[in-house]
Amino acid sequence: MSIEKINLRKLLQFFFADERLQRSLLLADIRNDTARASGDRASGGDFYGPFWADVKDHAAGRSDLADQTEDRIKANKTRARLYPLLTEGFLEMWREKMRWRNEPFEFVAESVKAQLPIKTLGTIVKIENTASVKVWDGSHRIIYPYFSEEPALPEEGARLGFWVLQTALPEFRQEDFQIVDLLRRAYFRPTEVGTKGDEEKQFVQRYEVLLKKWRKLRDERR
Repeated sequence: MSIEKINLRKLLQFFFADERLQRSLLLADIRNDTARASGDRASGGDFYGPFWADVKDHAAGRSDLADQTEDRIKANKTRARLYPLLTEGFLEMWREKMRWRNEPFEFVAESVKAQLPIKTLGTIVKIENTASVKVWDGSHRIIYPYFSEEPALPEEGARLGFWVLQTALPEFRQEDFQIVDLLRRAYFRPTEVGTKGDEEKQFVQRYEVLLKKWRKLRDERR
């Protein structure tokens, strides 16, 4: 997926990676973009997709995440290191933070998704693969996952992430959104992260800087 049309979680990883990692991520994105343009399939696929599908089944009571993780690893040994860590992180947060004080809830099978055009940059930020539950008062909790091993998602990243989520999904209330950094067992709520009023400006500025780096590296390799 090109950086010009990118998932929010991947973009946040780009934003807060150190210089070394950011360059590596940008080069990988350029290679994949070039491969797609030539008709080749990008390598790797969605590493985290099967795990998050199992999380949703666990939340809905259809399966046990720990058992599903074992099966996923048997099917693909490349998952053996990170999938157990992600599973432990989710289950700990699910038990301690994400059951909303044991209030009754209903898992919503359909994933909430949206796209947010950044018109000044000619780019699109995608929101996909959320998990959604309806709680006792009829309101929703939209859970957006951050999977990356590096870097950890900082509070500023969550603040920018909430701006994107709220702007792209105006039908939901601010307090309906949650962002989880599974490997760190970090759980962000808008009321705790707060706002500074400059989220759009900061987001667009960071994205613009990243695009310039991406285009420079791409042009150097032509």
